[in-house]
Amino acid sequence: MVQSLSYLKESASQTAGPYVHIGCTPNFAGIKGVFEKDLGSGALYDEQTQGTRITIRGTVYDGGENALKDALIEIWQADAAGLYNSPGETRGTADPTFLGWGRSPGDMETGEFVFETIKPGSVPFRDGRWMAPHVTFWIVARGINIGLQTRMYFSDDEAANAQDPVLARIEHKARISTLIGKKEGDSTYRFDIHLQGDKETVFFDI
Repeated sequence: MVQSLSYLKESASQTAGPYVHIGCTPNFAGIKGVFEKDLGSGALYDEQTQGTRITIRGTVYDGGENALKDALIEIWQADAAGLYNSPGETRGTADPTFLGWGRSPGDMETGEFVFETIKPGSVPFRDGRWMAPHVTFWIVARGINIGLQTRMYFSDDEAANAQDPVLARIEHKARISTLIGKKEGDSTYRFDIHLQGDKETVFFDI
């Protein structure tokens, strides 16, 4: 039996609100005893993990260039060999000591997020070409109805970035710079995310 189009209506969108920290990072929110530590917190590697250790730091800014101090950021990336810690990985076995996923709330005073991870390897694109090393970001915060997804590429991979098939699809080439993490020092990359304005980061509809 065909149902009327008005029988089941779409629920209204809601922002993540302040509850995202309570549910996802209770220790950070001051709620102790739920988990020993917040899921996704801490370094994504241990002493046996292969690859170059790096730190990613950044801040999420709104359209007025104000730091969002209640943003929650997650990352997903390949290991140093370009393999994902996922059942869908068919090219080999990813480094079992590398998590490949992390979560960081922004600092409530500065808005800065921090990830201790490794530099990923290149991964294949569906047409046989290779994507430059990158880290996928997912951002939620109050005022954002649907989580935003973007990528961070590395400023010291200019040649690989120039051949990346995803970056090649960006029509306005000047905006590619919004996806580049800037190297600071020996092992730190700065990746600020701008939600609106002249510096708006490129987000992906996935």
